[in-house]
Amino acid sequence: MTATDHSLDLINTAAQAAADKLAHDIIAYDVSDVLSITDAFLLASAPSDRQVKSIVDEIEERLLKDLGAKPVRREGDREARWVLLDYVDIVVHVQHSEERVFYALERLWKDCPELELPADAKATRGRAQEHAKQQAAEETAEPGGEWR
Repeated sequence: MTATDHSLDLINTAAQAAADKLAHDIIAYDVSDVLSITDAFLLASAPSDRQVKSIVDEIEERLLKDLGAKPVRREGDREARWVLLDYVDIVVHVQHSEERVFYALERLWKDCPELELPADAKATRGRAQEHAKQQAAEETAEPGGEWR
């Protein structure tokens, strides 16, 4: 069994919404062969709690506006470290970058087929690493611009 066309529409719309809000490392998996409760997972991350919330809000808004889809469940909103949006056909995970590394959901689902995503979403791959390198460089620079 493979993800339905409706699930793919939801995934692509959600992925584009996440990319528009500058999410990092957007990826989707067809989990329909291993789970009976949903067709696909979308994973995205961001370096701050505020950005996680922004991405989640944009995904919800876009799926409602474009496809008339509302999540049946939303979890983790208070802390904004890992927000889960359950649309039955798909489940969206938006994680803080630290949680993304710690829980490594990609490792759990690596045997499932990866779904094709819009170009903007695919272009986010590797952004978390770039951001981490930039953060490290900024932390080692002194206020006067000199390196320690």
